[in-house]
Amino acid sequence: MEELNCETVFKIPLFGGIGVSESTVVTWIIIAALTILSIIFVRNLKVENPGKIQLALESLFGWLQDFFDGIMGENGRRYVPYMITVILYIAVANLIGLLGFKPPTKDMNVTAGLAIMSIVLVEFAAIRARGTKGWLKKFMEPMAVVLPINILELFTRPLSLCMRLFGNVLGSFVIMELIKMLVPLLVPIPFNCYFDIFDGLIQAYVFVFLTALYVGEAVE
Repeated sequence: MEELNCETVFKIPLFGGIGVSESTVVTWIIIAALTILSIIFVRNLKVENPGKIQLALESLFGWLQDFFDGIMGENGRRYVPYMITVILYIAVANLIGLLGFKPPTKDMNVTAGLAIMSIVLVEFAAIRARGTKGWLKKFMEPMAVVLPINILELFTRPLSLCMRLFGNVLGSFVIMELIKMLVPLLVPIPFNCYFDIFDGLIQAYVFVFLTALYVGEAVE
């Protein structure tokens, strides 16, 4: 139960003091790290005779773009940068526990924010692709009687995304803490490889895969 509480690191002296949680501070660290790495990696790009780092980055970006294009189609290509940003953030957030930080995705506020952003993007994509009338009409497809269910889906989708990510990250964190308490030496190392690395990357993949799938359905 203690792990469900997100500690307040400091307060901003506005409106009586706005608390800044640990997950927010760690997110700022992730943003700063990704920004600095991006500047370092792309500052010397070349059209001819590119270096190994540039080739690796281009291959990774090309693979991610093809992956999302295959899910969302050509009409969803404009949303690929968002998907890449989210998968990078969630992957780093899940792996940052290896450096001694608490993963921000262990805070339900963070996972809820990510889920809400994704569903807002999905509905925005649907309105952009179909127009407002077409977007409203889809709630009565395939027949008008399913209107309440389709409206309810607007709330169940973000709830599903939020709880899936939050539950898996929190569960992995708690299991690792229990293992460290029982066998604190070499035994936890292989479990770290699974829960902190493999499972963390899988959760990032699942989150963006489902978001991309929803966007693909919206822009059909």
